[in-house]
Amino acid sequence: MKRAFVILAAVMALSQVAFADQTTFPSGFRTQDIASNGTTIHVRVGGSGPAVVLLHGYGDTGDMWAPLAAELMRDHTVIAPDLRGMGLSAVAKEGFTKKNEAEDVAGVMDALKVQQAVVVGHDIGNMVAFAFAEAHPDRTTRLIMMDAPVPGVGPWDDILKSPLLWHFRFGGPDMERLVAGRERIYLDRFWNDFSADPAHFPEASRQHYAALYAQPGRMHAGFLQFAAFDQDVIDNRQSVSRGRLQMPVLAIGGDHSLGATMAYIMRFAADNVQQVVIANSGHWLMEEQTGPTVKAIRTFIDRPAGQCP
Repeated sequence: MKRAFVILAAVMALSQVAFADQTTFPSGFRTQDIASNGTTIHVRVGGSGPAVVLLHGYGDTGDMWAPLAAELMRDHTVIAPDLRGMGLSAVAKEGFTKKNEAEDVAGVMDALKVQQAVVVGHDIGNMVAFAFAEAHPDRTTRLIMMDAPVPGVGPWDDILKSPLLWHFRFGGPDMERLVAGRERIYLDRFWNDFSADPAHFPEASRQHYAALYAQPGRMHAGFLQFAAFDQDVIDNRQSVSRGRLQMPVLAIGGDHSLGATMAYIMRFAADNVQQVVIANSGHWLMEEQTGPTVKAIRTFIDRPAGQCP
């Protein structure tokens, strides 16, 4: 009995370490900086097989995908870039419309000689993923959209009325001066307010991302992601007016965040939408409910095309 308790304690300790260390990719991954669309994008690449492109959001970098990458690399080539101007990508001061960032992704795929991919997005990455699917439907085998509205699509104007989204209009030189040196305080607001339980966004991850966002030019790039929303609305409405997305789409929402609204939004733009709501999760699906989120994505990717949904 004593031995059993010792083993159980060891397993629990290991699981806690794994939970806390959510930003380290498996050793089989390599990193490289790829010139694309007038900038340089930092990319993590690993595994083999059909490609999956993972696009992060604000408050994260491509490091957020480490647990999913570890699962998918067994039978897929996993590509996880840092978005323009963010993480370890080159500092950038322009080009933050999601239509333009979609071309950053296309350039990365070209450099890696990847013609098609499942495209997965969360938060701002959600919006880039949507723009990529609209611009390159022939290169998007499946689209996975995770817990963020899409500018100009569905109930966008109503969503903007939420007082929780004041940060959409927060930016400019004075706002940057207010945040300078206080990046952790500003980012904690997102990790705390948009989670079901702030304790589920690990402290190790908070420290990791706060350090990256505190580097020169990174908060500026983050603010510009939001400042581009007005043009994103115009671009997306024009894209949707030309025709609806036909590839299979998985819309994932946290039950304490967008929930089923994620699928509702996507049905304004796509014909083949499957809905998954992750229990006990807010916006930060990968951090708050890693296992169920990875399982939902894996299940969708593995499902034969004729069974989607």
